[in-house]
Amino acid sequence: MLIKKTIRGALFGVGLSVAGSVMALNAAGLGIGTAAAQDITQEKVVIAHRGASGYLPEHTLPAVALAYGMGADYIEQDVVLSKDGVPVILHDIHVDTTTDVATKFPDRKREDGRYYAIDFTLEELKTLNVTERFKADTGKQVFGQRFPKEFGIFKIPTLEEEIKMIQGLNKSSIRKVGIYPEIKNPAFHHAEGQDIAKAVVSVLEEWGYNNPSSNAYLQSFDWAETKRIRNELNYQGKMVQLIGENSWGAPKGTDYDYLKSDDGILEMAKVVDGIGPWLPQVISGLSEKGTAVMTPTLIAAQRAQLTVHPYTLRADKLPKWAGDMNIALKAIFDDAGIDGVFTDFPDQVVQYLAENPAA
Repeated sequence: MLIKKTIRGALFGVGLSVAGSVMALNAAGLGIGTAAAQDITQEKVVIAHRGASGYLPEHTLPAVALAYGMGADYIEQDVVLSKDGVPVILHDIHVDTTTDVATKFPDRKREDGRYYAIDFTLEELKTLNVTERFKADTGKQVFGQRFPKEFGIFKIPTLEEEIKMIQGLNKSSIRKVGIYPEIKNPAFHHAEGQDIAKAVVSVLEEWGYNNPSSNAYLQSFDWAETKRIRNELNYQGKMVQLIGENSWGAPKGTDYDYLKSDDGILEMAKVVDGIGPWLPQVISGLSEKGTAVMTPTLIAAQRAQLTVHPYTLRADKLPKWAGDMNIALKAIFDDAGIDGVFTDFPDQVVQYLAENPAA
């Protein structure tokens, strides 16, 4: 996979410009086609978590473009539905901690004081300005050193718009970056009378993400819904089961403690192509020698030949056992042999992999 490593190095070396990345590749004499560039079977992959969200507000098209220019292999999309059933890109079913909805629609909150995306049409959602995430009770920015909240100049994209963005960049460059959509809170949407899984699968199939070789992973925390997507909706693309903790409030029909067990891993392997665990569920810390301590869940998943893509590696919120990003990345890739990682800082992971080709 020398070509992929060279591409990553060239992308990082020219900075954040997609155009500059392509020019650097051409200058380097890499006369390769799309098929060669997309061969990632044996590669460690970089998944841009909500785009390049360490630098620009999450799930905005500029954050997508930046992640693409930084050399990410996949870009994640969290998906919820609007009132008129359009899949839109938001991390939450609420819109009050990343937009100015309380200012524009002060009377549209529910009894719990929250504003829900599903209560607004797409046209209404498009009037909102998206900002860096902030706390609902205080208005204080969650990550204080990231893009200033007061610079709220961004908009909510639809799933289709983001796909067009990524596929357009794939066409205008020599790369083939994939998508990584997550179906958010399907039980909530069902209770509201909407089938989010069916809506998302319809969009994915329309845009060609409908078979095992498609450059996409579809993910969900809801194990019952994952099985429904595979068995009832008959989705043929690659799927990942996300794994949380029961203490977070697991969806009905989902027992994360079971899914983390040997039996749970084997059951998931019959349905999905990989798992998306919380990082502490696969690496519990470092040994006395400074190498990663792999959990039984990780070992079982690797034995079952499941792809493992843990979440979320943040340079400004590292695991307690990691003194810096390089320590964390060495543990993830070199020691534990993990296939890829979700990160808010794709450029730093791309740089590490370019500088450590044996990872």
